[in-house]
Amino acid sequence: MSEVVKVERRDAVAIVIVNSPPVNALSAAVRKGIADGVKSAQADDSVKAIVIACAGRTFIAGADITEFGKPPQSPSLHEVIEVIENSSKPVVAAIHGTALGGGLELALGCHFRVATKDAKLGLPEVKLGLLPGAGGTQRLPRAVGPEMAVAMIVGGNPISAAEALKNGLIEEIIDGEPAVGGEAFARKALAEKRPLRKLRDDDSKLAAAKADKSIFTNAAAAANKRNRGLEAPLAAAEAVSHSLDQSFDQALKSERELFLKLMNGDQSKAQRYAFFSEREAAKVSGVPDGTKPRDVKQVAIIGAGTMGGGIAMSFANAGIPVTLIETGDEQLKRGLGIMQKNYEATAARGGIPADAPAKRMGLIKGVVGLENVKDADLIIEAVFETMAIKKEVFGKLDQFAKPGAVLATNTSYLNINEIAAMTKRPQDVLGMHFFSPANVMKLCEIVRGEKTAPDALMTAVAIAKRIAKVPVVVGVCDGFVGNRMLAARGKQAEKFLFEGALPQQVDAVVTKFGIPMGPFAMGDLAGLDIGWRSRQDRGIKSEIADAICEAGRFGQKTGKGYYKYEGGSRSPLPDPEIDKLIEETTAKLGLKRRQISDDEILERMMYPMINEGARILEEKIAARPSDIDVVWLYGYGWPIYRGGPMFYADSVGLKHIADRLSFYAKQTNDPSLEPTPLLKRLADEGKTFASLAKG
Repeated sequence: MSEVVKVERRDAVAIVIVNSPPVNALSAAVRKGIADGVKSAQADDSVKAIVIACAGRTFIAGADITEFGKPPQSPSLHEVIEVIENSSKPVVAAIHGTALGGGLELALGCHFRVATKDAKLGLPEVKLGLLPGAGGTQRLPRAVGPEMAVAMIVGGNPISAAEALKNGLIEEIIDGEPAVGGEAFARKALAEKRPLRKLRDDDSKLAAAKADKSIFTNAAAAANKRNRGLEAPLAAAEAVSHSLDQSFDQALKSERELFLKLMNGDQSKAQRYAFFSEREAAKVSGVPDGTKPRDVKQVAIIGAGTMGGGIAMSFANAGIPVTLIETGDEQLKRGLGIMQKNYEATAARGGIPADAPAKRMGLIKGVVGLENVKDADLIIEAVFETMAIKKEVFGKLDQFAKPGAVLATNTSYLNINEIAAMTKRPQDVLGMHFFSPANVMKLCEIVRGEKTAPDALMTAVAIAKRIAKVPVVVGVCDGFVGNRMLAARGKQAEKFLFEGALPQQVDAVVTKFGIPMGPFAMGDLAGLDIGWRSRQDRGIKSEIADAICEAGRFGQKTGKGYYKYEGGSRSPLPDPEIDKLIEETTAKLGLKRRQISDDEILERMMYPMINEGARILEEKIAARPSDIDVVWLYGYGWPIYRGGPMFYADSVGLKHIADRLSFYAKQTNDPSLEPTPLLKRLADEGKTFASLAKG
């Protein structure tokens, strides 16, 4: 046996135990150990049944990601499953923690499956742009039926042990040690002389869908409803459909072909890159080894508006009690009421259990007065995005916040160092930039101030993970990473209107690329009056945007903005009035309009952002190109199958991007579009942004 797999004998039952921390991933050594363990038990006449179980906190949680992209090693998972399936003695998978991906595929090769009540089972390969490649698309439909199988595989989300039992994926829910529960079930199977169930040979749950194909096609269509632009979910549904019209062995071959096509395709490469980038982002540079986060038992949030309320919900969703602080009863009551409504609406849609709104609201204690921060280990300020107000709040926090409390500001643009200077403890101050709606969006930009202490920084990173956010540490500058790059795109979008494009053309190009909403529809959603007021404060003019606001068109809230919104609908409709207003304004300014191609729009929407990303790397505002990509993937709806702006830039080619930026700088008389020194150097050397991480 290998050292990561051992076999224990308990009379007539052999227990094959995988012990490969942290998640018992299916490395070559684990695969070989399981195959050898089952073979040795099979060859021993005194063994009557075999149990496969795992030590530690989980069953096999999937493939070994360190083997991704490397030459395959024998035995393959297919071969291991074949050894298990062809055993003449019953093989029982005893599942606890998570059985995911290859872990569940291995369990599906066993004759019986049992699980502890808190176990989760699933095939999440689609989230890496892949499909299950070791028979999962064929054995799962035979275990739970093709409708449920397509929903599980296309959605990629695990199900509970209770759901698995109800649908025939497991035989029993067990208590206590999984190996003990598995052994007890194996003895029962022997005593009852239960026939060995090979899923590959059992088509009983396929019969209804074979007789009426619409059962499956409807289920597949429902599962793929939200997968715009993604290849893997469609391929996964196709693979499952082969369980209905091909022999098992032929369907396995089809599954393999589809798997390899996805594995070698651009989308899966981008999705796997995103997966590793998210993990990489959690590694914070410039923090001494062994730095521990501070203990956070109590959290206070200042401000019960849209952002403060959403942040409070994020903590309540994670089961963490939070004190929500406002300046007056009326604002507090309004904020708590909106949260209650949000929770009730989610429960009505089936997104959370019916009793969840009461439980979660029970974790949010609404109070009036800043003195209520006194017991908090983490204080998050979420007041108006105005420096004067934020400075005022932080100036007062010193007298109320306990020593060692982490003081975070939820700002999307403002200088953290200026805010920190208002306190006598700048080492405790940092930014936690949540994205709206904060209870939904996964990104949290953690902004490291000049004097932020390493343990304060790690506290913010740790707490962001606890509330299911993806933390990315960034430096101080106007707009940090995401909004700074967004501003570069916004500048070009605005210029297009003066040059000859209309909002609907620009937005159509952006949404076709895969970003859910174009810049003008986004402006309407956010409210055009916000930018208008900001421009007025700074003495800046933008003739078209100003004229739209002067006409009382502030976006969705007024039913008209760059688009019109009819009958309370949120769907933007092109408005001839806007076309006319844009043409009249540019004529007044003496500008000649021209036809602008979709290709030019795409390049000028994306390449200046990439250029700004390069500038951010030059200034060390972001530690890695992949950190920039994580910000865009989880904060701005960048399509995951394109990997993020910097990954996309590498796939297009930096030489091409640098050349086009120089061309547009001259064509539009905008020197700010010239490629940054870093982008130019990489382009001239034939290198990529990815090469920076290796260098």
